[in-house]
Amino acid sequence: MTTPFPFTAVVGQDDLRLALLLNAVSPAVGGVLVRGEKGTAKSTAVRALSALLPEVAVVPGCRFSCDPAAPDPACPDGPHETGSGAQRPARMVELPVGASEDRLVGALDIERALAEGVKAFEPGLLADAHRGILYVDEVNLLHDHLVDLLLDAAAMGASYVEREGVSVRHAARFLLVGTMNPEEGELRPQLLDRFGLTVEVAASREPDQRVEVVRRRLAYDDDPAGFTERWADEESSVRAQIIAARALLPSVRLGDGALRQIAATCAAFEVDGMRADIVMARTATALAAWAGRTDVLAEDVRQAALLALPHRRRRNPFDAPGLDENKLDDTLEEFAEQEQSPEDDDPGPDGPDGPGGGGGQSPEDDSDGPQGGDTGAQPEAGEGGQPQPSGSGEQQPVRASEPFRTKALSVPGIGEGAAGRRSRARTEHGRTTGSRRPQGALTKLHLAATVQAAAPHQLARGRAGRGLVVRRDDLRQATREGREGNLVLFVVDASGSMAARQRMSAVKGAVLSLLLDAYQRRDKVGLVTFRGSAADVALPPTSSVDAAAVRLESLPTGGRTPLAAGLLKARDVLRVERLRDPARRALVVVVTDGRATGGPEPVALAGRAARLFAADGVASVVVDCESGPVRLGLARQLAGELDGTAVTLDELRADSIAGLVKDVQRRAA
Repeated sequence: MTTPFPFTAVVGQDDLRLALLLNAVSPAVGGVLVRGEKGTAKSTAVRALSALLPEVAVVPGCRFSCDPAAPDPACPDGPHETGSGAQRPARMVELPVGASEDRLVGALDIERALAEGVKAFEPGLLADAHRGILYVDEVNLLHDHLVDLLLDAAAMGASYVEREGVSVRHAARFLLVGTMNPEEGELRPQLLDRFGLTVEVAASREPDQRVEVVRRRLAYDDDPAGFTERWADEESSVRAQIIAARALLPSVRLGDGALRQIAATCAAFEVDGMRADIVMARTATALAAWAGRTDVLAEDVRQAALLALPHRRRRNPFDAPGLDENKLDDTLEEFAEQEQSPEDDDPGPDGPDGPGGGGGQSPEDDSDGPQGGDTGAQPEAGEGGQPQPSGSGEQQPVRASEPFRTKALSVPGIGEGAAGRRSRARTEHGRTTGSRRPQGALTKLHLAATVQAAAPHQLARGRAGRGLVVRRDDLRQATREGREGNLVLFVVDASGSMAARQRMSAVKGAVLSLLLDAYQRRDKVGLVTFRGSAADVALPPTSSVDAAAVRLESLPTGGRTPLAAGLLKARDVLRVERLRDPARRALVVVVTDGRATGGPEPVALAGRAARLFAADGVASVVVDCESGPVRLGLARQLAGELDGTAVTLDELRADSIAGLVKDVQRRAA
């Protein structure tokens, strides 16, 4: 067994270590989500925590780790008698990104259940993690339905397995820890809210601290056992502090003053729902117990807010997480003064704005310039809002217009890609459309088809009683149809013909709207831009729509329109991505006015490139950005050569009456 790196030997990362320790003291806090770049000791710290947890007493032979002092009356291995049990270390169970639902929650032997009426249940990872740690590395890459199951079990403290009327329930209380790299995609806000605390981690920029990190890591790699032994005293001290804090926790008093500060803070930062208030209260209580106190202080409330609120303030996936600490301090100070002088109804010295009102401007509000205005979107003197002629130099990026809700675009046919919310696909979840013989383990029984397959053979099998004689060959797997996520590849024209300030702002707003739609539908996205004499892959296919939004915001414009180069570059991106992820179907969104300039025969070359796309059978839609009283219809002509569909910016809006685009239609050959 590999010796874990000592928790107390981790250099820096104070917030990460504190959040993990608070959950060790009080698992009711709700777990930790650790966000940060690669190589920042996220996994090392989580794995090291398990060695600090006190041993647990379990009922001998129970696969569900029941506590002998209070065994679960509904335990599938029960009933158990109350008494002494065996001691074992707390487990740390890792959930792989590619795990199945049955591996997570467990599975029933359907054949025995039908033929014998026996609940033969094989426990999953949730049962293994009971009274320990469940660790999910790259939790943002886990399928949504698995994340939902995971967080439901963490919230309820129990796991439920349902298979065709056969039900099993067992206790599942664990410390949930997830790590993720935001560059690889975000969790949905609903899932973010289910994690109690979040921590942002980054590598230190201090040379001395980096040197110490390298020194300790090399020493551990050379002699893991010897290095761990040198930190044994520190490890024992922290373990004893956890035990003492757990014992003290029921005695900690959360006064009305602290509760008012918690409520005022959550209201000031406009977090949704009440979960934030509850998590803050539990975290502040755990902080007091960790410090050896029985009263919650304002400093506990402040630290709880810094850990529990940043990830709950995001209104859309492009909002940066974070908390304005000046605003937090003002809110806590104001309500501390009100608690000291409850009879004073006059507004405090900070003015009449109330908690968080008017005074605190968040750091992200400063990005628009010293006056807070939209200076980046204003045209420079002499531009006059007119497009630059083809071949003109580079122009400064413009800000995107306000995003809007777009119409649903989907890939035709039925795919078999990763679960998502865009196009029709055969999936493990969705409506039942038929049955087939199982290939491998049976996961979703089609009961009617199974009975129909077994019924003709009952006489030959010597059926004597009321039960149905079922054999393995009779079992039928249900086939289901749901939705898949696609690769949405944006091919954006950034040439001089698109450079009019108002037009490019509207174009960026449309692409940003489609990115929001891709985020909600769990797609991968990529961005190819073309201008001047070449095309560039501004963003290779990724699950991070945040990264695409950042690249889009800084996109410069100007120069000629190498439309063919843009299409050929996009075709190369799709060819490589098909090798990496062959099951994921692509939807190409070309954003252009259809003009092609630069080089010999640019229009004919663009037409040939478009026909190559059509020959590949790639679903496509052209967003026609042409404006003005005289329109050439070049974008619609391009859509015809792509065997795709053309839609104007106005028709792209979901509330548009003129546009009725629901699916990307391929034309008949």
